[in-house]
Amino acid sequence: MMEMNHQIQNLLGKAKPFIVVVFMQFGYAIMDILSKAAMNKGMSNYVFVVYRHAVAFLVIAPFALYFDKKVRPKMTFSIFMKIVALSVLEPVIDQNLYFLGMKYTTATFAVAMTNILPAITFILACFLRLEKIKIKSIRSQAKVVGTVATVSGAMVMTLLKGPVLFGTHGDNNLNQYNGTSTKHTIAGSVMITIGCFCWACFVILQAITLKTYPAALSLASLICLFGTIEGAVVAVIMERGNPSVWSINWDMRLLSAVYTGIVCSGLGYYLQGVVMKTRGPVFVTSFSPLCMVIVAIMGYFILSEQIFLGRLIGAIVICLGLYFVIWGKSKDYSPQNPIVQEPTLPAKQTANEGNAKNGEHCPQEVITIQ
Repeated sequence: MMEMNHQIQNLLGKAKPFIVVVFMQFGYAIMDILSKAAMNKGMSNYVFVVYRHAVAFLVIAPFALYFDKKVRPKMTFSIFMKIVALSVLEPVIDQNLYFLGMKYTTATFAVAMTNILPAITFILACFLRLEKIKIKSIRSQAKVVGTVATVSGAMVMTLLKGPVLFGTHGDNNLNQYNGTSTKHTIAGSVMITIGCFCWACFVILQAITLKTYPAALSLASLICLFGTIEGAVVAVIMERGNPSVWSINWDMRLLSAVYTGIVCSGLGYYLQGVVMKTRGPVFVTSFSPLCMVIVAIMGYFILSEQIFLGRLIGAIVICLGLYFVIWGKSKDYSPQNPIVQEPTLPAKQTANEGNAKNGEHCPQEVITIQ
């Protein structure tokens, strides 16, 4: 019985990172719907970012003060500058460009564009040697193929529709880009692409910062604090002469700010950091295309939207790509050593014959065949 309980605990321990990243994608899917609704109500994206991170800081700061008091290291100038850079990259640059790009296009288009995030993160992680790739290793090949497949599947879901498989709702999906000019679409695409690059840099820098500042909850709260201050400066400049944009009532704008602040910024930064400690930044971002699958499923059951053949094919490709990535990274990390270690061929063990002849006890020498 005890052995069975131990096996169940080990299984749950291995499943936790996957449960967390899937939960985060559900949170982001709901965020896109709520934030677009708030923007349609006339809320400024600059003000929205400020309120979002202010809520996040107020909610998680007390928990950080209590739970991280024994693990929080001393603040140094290097750590401080990394936190400032983190707060600029994601809360200020990425989110403002993302929501501004969403205004120029649509929520669906914005979600589709963010699917380039895994590819950007993978390239940056390899360049900075946070992710080691050996061409001859089958697991490394699986990571590359899986990353390409997830991005490709997301693009298939966006560009390829085909016949309707499920749903009898109107043709709203066929005309989702109506009313959006080509000029605005191009501008929105550029903004979202730059935002994705900043988001990838944020994830990489967060993984690096956690090595010297392992208090993930405190790090998340500090990012939200500085993001609020810096975002407020940007909002004041961009919305000068228009003080009415700061007013907020008990409506969709407040709900969106509270939800995205708590779930997507507060919990999101923290959970992302916890998973990255053992699985690395590429693992976290590899699940981003899953958000499109979740949105499609939610749209079918909640909004009675149509399911097209192209979306089904894209979803299948995304799932296969995620499987390749997960399999390729399954041997990269261990709980004792979160540093990336590329799997190699089985080791060959040989004994030191000289010491063996003398009858002395000697450790085995492990030779790794590359």
